[in-house]
Amino acid sequence: MQRDTSQRRAIRRALDDAGRPLGALEVLEASKDFAPGLGIATVYRNIKALLKEGEISEVALPGEPPRYEAAGKDHHHHFRCERCEKVYELGGACLSDLKNALPRGFRVTSHEVLVHGVCAACAHRK
Repeated sequence: MQRDTSQRRAIRRALDDAGRPLGALEVLEASKDFAPGLGIATVYRNIKALLKEGEISEVALPGEPPRYEAAGKDHHHHFRCERCEKVYELGGACLSDLKNALPRGFRVTSHEVLVHGVCAACAHRK
């Protein structure tokens, strides 16, 4: 286990406070209030360590840099805003009848759902 530094606490707090997955640059911005002088190299180094320790999880979106969120959450999916490119959690939403959508004899081992659209903040902006 690594040392619990002020930078690491700032990164964890930024991810917790955001309530949505953040990219490394978003983590840097959100962490600066809690750890002034924090740099991107430190963010990446701590993200790597927090992933290894299982404290955070990676949210991989096709063709995009990874985003990160606190680990240990229940199964959930994500929504990506096409305007601001922020990613949000969709709590409790899942394909309830996935088995019936499969061809006969197929067996699901896992699934991912990514919903695309426009978030509320962007929808209000013209």
